[in-house]
Amino acid sequence: MKLYGVTGWKNAGKTGLMERLVAEFCTRGLSVSTIKHAHHSTDVDQPGRDSFRHREAGASEVMLASPNRWALMHELRGQPEPPLADLLAKMSPVDLILIEGYKREAHPKIEAYRHENGKPPLAAENATVRALASNTAHADLDLPVIDLDDTAAIADFIAKDLGL
Repeated sequence: MKLYGVTGWKNAGKTGLMERLVAEFCTRGLSVSTIKHAHHSTDVDQPGRDSFRHREAGASEVMLASPNRWALMHELRGQPEPPLADLLAKMSPVDLILIEGYKREAHPKIEAYRHENGKPPLAAENATVRALASNTAHADLDLPVIDLDDTAAIADFIAKDLGL
């Protein structure tokens, strides 16, 4: 499976770019999955639901299945967060996995960048960033800069970079 990341500062447009890239690659006939890393505690389940109650009772894993989807929730219960490689091993095979976050991991990335954040591009300090998807020019960086809103051009760059 090919991997490509989307990284950037908070409110830089990462999630919107991920959403547009998934749709773009799917229209090109590729199968796509995603991994989203959250730095804060997050829960996909809701209090009061049966699956939530199972986890609260102490279950290590709870699988929720329906006619439309299934989800496996694994409680760490004090164990360290698993490395990205371990999570990737749990994914079903697809043509492309897009990864939001995990900026320090070794996979290639594109950085979503908005000038309004007032922060320097991560690309200046991160060699795994191959291009900037930005709403402003960056003459000081020796990287391709693509308009943040030009999803097709960003997808073209990623596809070429991965040999898709």
